[in-house]
Amino acid sequence: MSRRFVDLSAPIVPSPPETPELLRTEIKFTDHAGGARAIEAMLGVTPDLLRDGEGWAVEEFTRFGTHNSTHVDAPWHYNSTIQGERAQTIDELPLDWFFNAGVVLDFHTKDDGAAVTKAEVQTELGRIAHELSPGEIVLVRTGRDEFLQAPDYMVRGPGVTQEATRWLHDQGIRVMGIDAWGWDAPLNMQAEQAKEAGETGIFWAAHQADIPYCQIERLANLGELPQTGFQVACFPLRIVGGSAGPARVVAILDG
Repeated sequence: MSRRFVDLSAPIVPSPPETPELLRTEIKFTDHAGGARAIEAMLGVTPDLLRDGEGWAVEEFTRFGTHNSTHVDAPWHYNSTIQGERAQTIDELPLDWFFNAGVVLDFHTKDDGAAVTKAEVQTELGRIAHELSPGEIVLVRTGRDEFLQAPDYMVRGPGVTQEATRWLHDQGIRVMGIDAWGWDAPLNMQAEQAKEAGETGIFWAAHQADIPYCQIERLANLGELPQTGFQVACFPLRIVGGSAGPARVVAILDG
């Protein structure tokens, strides 16, 4: 049986100069000539003993946060405790959470900040005639991957409400993803609402829903997928004690 793979991960590239310090990704590239010099310095093997006089090409992350690319958030990212217990870090989560059938919920026409509600999730599931099964990986399409390299990418996207997040968790969903910077509504909008109201439970509401679940953030290419009938692999790097792990997220379709 033939299979088709769709890459749902954002490319990892050095950040443009205007990127805020906290969000920057910086990569040092060493070419084959540099590799040859390193080999000579380390092992005394001169370039004339190497094929075409070339050594290894290597790269080094000089700055790369665990949340600075397509990544899976662990419950530890949201709070130190979840439902009264110490929150799990990314290395402590069961691997079977990260390979399962996928479902795309399409909300690409929603405005920035107009967070997806429980009723809207239920309506969309009805429209595509799909009943969720425990363990499925739910992906929210916003279309904001169009702006992955844009300076205002962080403040785009509708986000998902705490109520909708909790409802998905109640259906047995443990991994949810979105093709925007974050799962919540844009933080600048939530910040203004929280300061105006002077209340907790507004800023970062879906993250701090007090439920043990994972988010995949900064996805791409959800528009290339059917809404059901595919699998998702989204294994995060095994960073001991980590709040998140970068992941190569891939959709697998038969036929």
